[in-house]
Amino acid sequence: MKTSDRFAGWKPPQIADGQLTEYNWLVQNKAGLKLGHRTDIGAFTYINAKAGVTIEDEVQIGAHCAIYSVSTIDEREGPVVLKRNCRIGTHSTVMPGVTVGENSIVGAHSFVNRNIPGNCLAYGVPARVIRQLAPNQKAK
Repeated sequence: MKTSDRFAGWKPPQIADGQLTEYNWLVQNKAGLKLGHRTDIGAFTYINAKAGVTIEDEVQIGAHCAIYSVSTIDEREGPVVLKRNCRIGTHSTVMPGVTVGENSIVGAHSFVNRNIPGNCLAYGVPARVIRQLAPNQKAK
C-alpha cells in the first residue's frame, strides 16, 4: 500500500490527557506531545510526553507500544523524537532521550534505549542496527 493510500482521509486525532483517543491509544502529559501530520498510531499504545515527544509526519507506530520521555525506574529523562516516515513495530518500547531516524524501521518487540540512525533496520533487546536501507527502501 502506498503512503498516499494509507493516509487518505487522515485527520488529526482528538487527544485528551490520560484518556484513550478514538483509535484507542493514550497520551499522558499531552502538553509535551508534538504530533505531525498523517501519523498512524496503533491501538493500546502508551505515550508519556512529560519531557517531550515529537512524532514527525508520516510516522507509523504499531499497536501495544510504549514511548517514554521519563523513566521512574532509572530516573532517566529526555525528549523522544521519531523522525519523518520511521516505523516502530508492535509491542516495542522507546526509552527517554532516544531519536529514531528518518525512514528507519524498528522491528516488533524491540527495546530501543539508544539512538537509531536514519535509513536503517533495527531490532532486538536492546535494539541494534541490523543493516542500512537505501532511501525509501522497504525492509524484507
